[in-house]
Amino acid sequence: MRNSFVELHARQRAEALLDAGTGRELIGPLDNMISPQLEPQGIVPESDDGVVIMKGQINGKNVVIAAIEGAFQGGGIGEVSGAKIVSAFEQALADNKAGKTIYPIIILDTGGVRLQEANYGLLSISEIHNIVIALKKYVPVIGLVPGRVGSFGGMSITSALLSYLIGTDRARIGLNGPEVIEQEAGVREFDSSDKNLIWNTLGTKQRLATRIVDEIVDDDVAAFKQAIDAAITAHKDSHRDQKSDFYLTLLDQLDPTAPLDTVDYRKMFAAVQPETHHLAPAQASQTPGTPSRGRLWFEKLTGIQNAQSDVSTVLHAKKDGREYIAIVADEHNRFPRVRHGEVGLVEGFTVASVVNDLVAADKDKAVKTPIIMVVDVPSQAYGYKEELIGIHLSLAASAAAYARARQAGHQVVAFIPGDAVSGGFLAHGLQSNRLVALDDLGITIQAMSKASAARITQRTIAELEEATKHVPAMAYDIENYRKLGALYKLIEGVHSKDANDQAVATVQGVIQHALDSLEDAPTDLSFRYTNPIAVKSGRVATNKVRQMMAEQWPD
Repeated sequence: MRNSFVELHARQRAEALLDAGTGRELIGPLDNMISPQLEPQGIVPESDDGVVIMKGQINGKNVVIAAIEGAFQGGGIGEVSGAKIVSAFEQALADNKAGKTIYPIIILDTGGVRLQEANYGLLSISEIHNIVIALKKYVPVIGLVPGRVGSFGGMSITSALLSYLIGTDRARIGLNGPEVIEQEAGVREFDSSDKNLIWNTLGTKQRLATRIVDEIVDDDVAAFKQAIDAAITAHKDSHRDQKSDFYLTLLDQLDPTAPLDTVDYRKMFAAVQPETHHLAPAQASQTPGTPSRGRLWFEKLTGIQNAQSDVSTVLHAKKDGREYIAIVADEHNRFPRVRHGEVGLVEGFTVASVVNDLVAADKDKAVKTPIIMVVDVPSQAYGYKEELIGIHLSLAASAAAYARARQAGHQVVAFIPGDAVSGGFLAHGLQSNRLVALDDLGITIQAMSKASAARITQRTIAELEEATKHVPAMAYDIENYRKLGALYKLIEGVHSKDANDQAVATVQGVIQHALDSLEDAPTDLSFRYTNPIAVKSGRVATNKVRQMMAEQWPD
């Protein structure tokens, strides 16, 4: 009889993979480490918050498994569940650094951010991205996508960062769920009722053909165990997040206005001969670009008037020894889904190329060039072609580049004068050592638009807005975001659209202060949960999870 892996729940999946008698759960149900964000919204929490962490062995090799339970809140990642994954993988990193080899495995059955904890979810997922990049220097990080929910949202970006990804033909992978695309871009862009369209686009057969998945196995426990062991033994790594030249070459050849189906895309994918891409710094021009807060502040901070670039939506330049990078709007862009400043396919891969070039140039320098992200990203791009090609790969490339730069010693500061939403923020902003923002209620920081969040959580917009009064992580404004402890500094007295000389000087001073604070500071993201606001109120649950994991980890 078939020993189905898909039909098991998270705890059963972890137990089934481990050699008999070797499994030990960390921060299990009896520890009752529940999310503090759900009960205030009338939602019954789970004692493990939908993530199971187990240490044990697979064919005699030491492993730690993080299994996400898709049956609880759609496998959404919140503060506690995210902290369990991050803290477990950080312990694994410490062991590997000490010469105690242990292989991390993550079972993805997730819709991404848990919208009932929205901004906590984004923070947690960015912290997962950071630790995965750090771990890959020592051991392969293996991902499994069995089926049921699949892997969506910010956790699809995680899947793209993993060394090796194994799935069944019952799984789907994509950044934006069909319902969200339909809500944001219309039914003509993606019909969420067309199941054949969904599976043909996002299913693992198509994803295997275009290398978004590395291997498809039978829905059988033994098959998964064998595939994991083989990947670990061979130290397999697809380097999926380091393919910017390949995809930028592909996108150079793509006509966004022409129809593109799965068969045509497979042919196009197979024919690509990658060419190197290097984006020159932005230059002044006589023609103003499409107005946006990101463009305004990039031009003011760099002194470049009417900045233009060979990639119209990505601007970068050095000023006073700092590298400034912005993603900006272009109302005439050939990709219609990025005309308002969204992060699309070209944007993510281009930013990755810019950052990777900088890291390579500074590799042997004792003092690395600081990176300043100017963040005004209303979201990622919502579109059929974006999902078919794999926009999550683009966002992963950008996030990974920033993470590697930071881990290599580059000080990375994100300055937020505009919106910071969803996957766009994960790609361009959340891998910074320090986040600074203007104290302007016109700034939106969130995981999803209100209309889409209401649809996915099956609430009215009024109900959603009422919930934000009790749960700061669900709110859309910068004042509530400050309560989470993620910000280094909220800049008062400066409006996002008022970049006069005094305002620019104030912002430059805060950025310098943030850079000064990074002298001899850790290159990780720990400031977000160790600063006074985070310790006192913003990340209490995170810090409790971290303490419990440290206590329970040793064998």
